[in-house]
Parts: sequence; C-alpha cells; structure tokens
Amino acid sequence: MFLAGDIGGTKTVLALFPLAAPGAHFAQPTHMHTYPSEGYASLEGVVVDFIAKTGIRPSGASFGVAGPVINGRAQVTNLPWVIDTAVLQQTLDTPHVFLLNDLESIANAVPYLTADELITINEGQRNPTGPIAVIAPGTGLGEAFLIHDGQRYRAFPSEGGHATFSPVNAVQRELLAYLEPRFDHVSFERVCSGSGIPNLYAFLRDSGRFPEPAHLRQQLAAAADWTPIIFQAALANTAAICTATVDLFIDILANETSNNAIRLLATGGIYLGGGIPPRIVPQLTDGDFMHRYSLKGRFSEMVSRMPVHIIKDPLAGLHGAAYFGLEMMRSEIGDYPLSN
Repeated sequence: MFLAGDIGGTKTVLALFPLAAPGAHFAQPTHMHTYPSEGYASLEGVVVDFIAKTGIRPSGASFGVAGPVINGRAQVTNLPWVIDTAVLQQTLDTPHVFLLNDLESIANAVPYLTADELITINEGQRNPTGPIAVIAPGTGLGEAFLIHDGQRYRAFPSEGGHATFSPVNAVQRELLAYLEPRFDHVSFERVCSGSGIPNLYAFLRDSGRFPEPAHLRQQLAAAADWTPIIFQAALANTAAICTATVDLFIDILANETSNNAIRLLATGGIYLGGGIPPRIVPQLTDGDFMHRYSLKGRFSEMVSRMPVHIIKDPLAGLHGAAYFGLEMMRSEIGDYPLSN
C-alpha cells in the first residue's frame, strides 16, 4: 500500500492506495480519513494516528504540503508545522517518502482529470502541449504550472500567491492603501483567498461603502472565522456588503488568473482549484469573470483564446500527491512487486 496526503492549513487528508502505476482513473483509496490540522502538533502525530486506525504500514508515502518545500523540508504556510522527510522516514519506517508543494500536487493531477471532474468557464482553443497554469484560492492562494517535456506534462511549484498585489482600478488602489498599514507586505493571498476575504469585507465596511447589518455584526463578533459567514450571506443574497465582498474577490481573482495566463503563455489551459471556486460556480460562469479576466489590453484576444476550467474534484490534491509519489517510487525501485 502507498500513503498519500493532502496537507492544508485547515484540514489534512490521508489515504491508502494500492501500489500501481498512475493511470487515467485512480483506484479508490482503501482507507481515507480527514483530520483538523490545528488539532495536531505535527504531521507525524496525524500519521501515527492514521496507522493506528488502519493497522497498515505503507511501503511509501507522498505528501502535498501547503508551503514551499526546500531540501526535503517544509514550513506549512498557515500552520505551525515543520515537515521533514527524514523524520517522516523514521516515523513510517521506509526510505520512500516524498514531499511536494500542495499546488504541485494539484498540478500533477491535472493531466488525469476527466470531463466530469471539470467545469468549463471558457472552452478556448487548447494547445495539447502548451503550458498549463493552476491557481487555487482556498485558505491561502496557491499557484503552480505544468510544462510538456515532449512526452508528458511535468508539474512545478510556485509561490506566486505571495507576489505583491497589483490593483487595476480605483477601488483596488484604495484597498491597497487600506491594507498597507496593516501588513508589511500586501500579497495577492491577502486579498484573494479564504484568509483574505475578511480583509475585503473590513475594507468595504470601514470605507463606508456598505453598512454592516446588526445581525451580521453579531455573527462575526462570535465567530473565529468570518469567511464562511460572509460567503453564506453572499450566496443567499441577504447582505449587500457580503455580496460586494465576493464580487471584489472575483474581480481580483480574474486579474491574477489572467496575469498567470500571460506570464506562462498558458495555451494548454488555466485550471482554478482550491476550496473556493467550486462554491461560487454561478458567479464564475455568468460571463462577468471572463470579461474581467480578458481586460489585458493588447493581450486581451490572446488570453480570451485560452481554456479556463474549474476543478471540481475535491480529491485532486490527494490524487496528485499519489501520482507523484508512485512515479518517484517506480523510478527508485522499478516495477512494483505484486502482492497476493
């Protein structure tokens, strides 16, 4: 068995897969469990609990981690965990342990996604070997890309979500001025992620653009995380300030999506992953997102020809980590030995 993990700031998902070559359709995991990340002091603690629950010690493991991976170590961006390949090798008693960025995990899954695992925003004209961009707003803002090497696509990580936020209109310039005294660096993640939604809401409230209903103020005061409340009110259309917050978020997401389209010349397509896009499909497919996305001056026509999709498979990161790890194991030990 092979252990794959999708490690996020909010939740950690672990699952066991049979040792097999990656294919168009992944076998269903024999065991899968979701853990609240903040409930554990380390990934090793989660892994030990998972092994105790399943009674199975895997032959190898691969973990997609929400943060940069450097020399086999990773500091989770929105969680106080330091993940070390050497420590995990000892915990799992196997040398076959691999770490990769969580967006690199999702990117590894992209070539295997089927039509029913995608929602198409823009059909476009796909180049079958062109670069592919992946942008995923969830708890944070993850970005990655894929390059075709002549035989298959290879995924690469990026920390582009931490690039400096670049406003494109007067409202966004005011937003940047509002946030600059509060943060030493205003990145796209500060305004285009689940953790950034409260920043947009506070700006619209404090700038006097929208009143804050009393019932909403009470809800937010009692909540540790404002984002689910804001999204729920926006989708139910019960508070204008929440609707405007999500609209501003989409405006910024459209800009950063087309920024990636231009940076990478993503003629192979752009894929929106993470937890937020599948929750706001009507807002992303009503035509307004593509209008904002296409506002790129002399390059408007070019980016408009690129396919844009929403990844609706909630296990894309987990599957991508497994695809990557199984390929790495195959390169280390050759074909997998079959067990009865």
